Amino acid sequence: MSRNIFVEKLNQTFIEDLDIEIVERKGIGHPDSISDGIAESVSEALCKMYMDELGGVLHHNTDEVQITAGESNPVFGGGQIIKPIDILLTGRGVSEYEGHKLPLDYVAIDAAKEFLDKTVINLDVNRDTIVECKIGHGSGDLVDVFKREGAPSSNDTSFGVGYAPFSEVETIVFETETLLNSKAFKKDHPGVGEDIKVMGLREGDKITLTIGCATVSKYLANREEYIACRDVLKDIVADLAVKYTDREIEVFVNTADNDNATDESGYYLTVTGTSAEMGDDGSVGRGNRANGLITPCRPMSMEATSGKNPINHVGKIYNILSNEIANDVAKDVEGVKQINLMILSQIGKPIDQPKAASAGIILEDGYEMGKVSPQVEKIIDNWLENITDITEKVVQGKARTF
Repeated sequence: MSRNIFVEKLNQTFIEDLDIEIVERKGIGHPDSISDGIAESVSEALCKMYMDELGGVLHHNTDEVQITAGESNPVFGGGQIIKPIDILLTGRGVSEYEGHKLPLDYVAIDAAKEFLDKTVINLDVNRDTIVECKIGHGSGDLVDVFKREGAPSSNDTSFGVGYAPFSEVETIVFETETLLNSKAFKKDHPGVGEDIKVMGLREGDKITLTIGCATVSKYLANREEYIACRDVLKDIVADLAVKYTDREIEVFVNTADNDNATDESGYYLTVTGTSAEMGDDGSVGRGNRANGLITPCRPMSMEATSGKNPINHVGKIYNILSNEIANDVAKDVEGVKQINLMILSQIGKPIDQPKAASAGIILEDGYEMGKVSPQVEKIIDNWLENITDITEKVVQGKARTF
């Protein structure tokens, strides 16, 4: 059975040879990332409820989360939340199936609060947030995707994209935020909040990292402790970066600070560790793509991956799938220097039968497309044949969506 797989030479400059490369990651405490995380957590919770109660997953999409920032008054050594953060859950779900009533709203609100509680360490979820559920209640078919014959039908004409491997600056940006938001790092550096944005710029062989990092005011007693925390961050990031590149590295942290200020007004202080407490709103799909990065020098989809149902929403499935395929090709096929992958669905058609699955390849010197292409096609075909593995990974919370 033909799956419309196309493998061709990629007529582009290899990413590491570009004069300019820009890469961004919004950390897990950024309002947009919080929105993504809540949306995905709600979807996972609904999947579990449907599976536990009915043995299959009912149609839902929870990719419409809106955060309206609160107000706060951070001061060195303390501070308080003045106005709570408003979090609105919208989208569609099923609260009743064949007379069986389901607590959709309560499950969604609990999932959102649980995500917030485990993600933003210094946020008092019950006091400092208001979570409201306005998910529309509708009807839907019960789908046991793990037992059904054949793949589900695509719910949309849409596409997903992926690429591999990460460039040096992409790796550095990703690993920087991962380190700074790790539980071990927070234990040693409690003054570092979760709202961390890492922007990477490579100009030829120089990499500049600009980091915006919310700090937690109660752990920083004065201006001197704040500046010391900022300097430590700079050194830690510089030490991390040299593990991934021989290029020149320059690191900046909180460049909007005013070191001439004698009070809190000149510094990036927060009470909780996220700017959602003090003026920054958030929405699903406005931040990281499915591979965890924002990469204007690479192919990207504008689709919001988080919160979409994992059964037949190709806007979710194909973006995750494309990255899985690209990573496997880069890892397993000798001679592949870079792969860009695009997978296009057609509404109503089985999701394992895309309208097109197109791979563009840059090869290492000495390799030929005629020998590499069949290996790449085989990996793509195998993933499409087993596409419900993506659904299972998503339901189990093992798939990255932002």
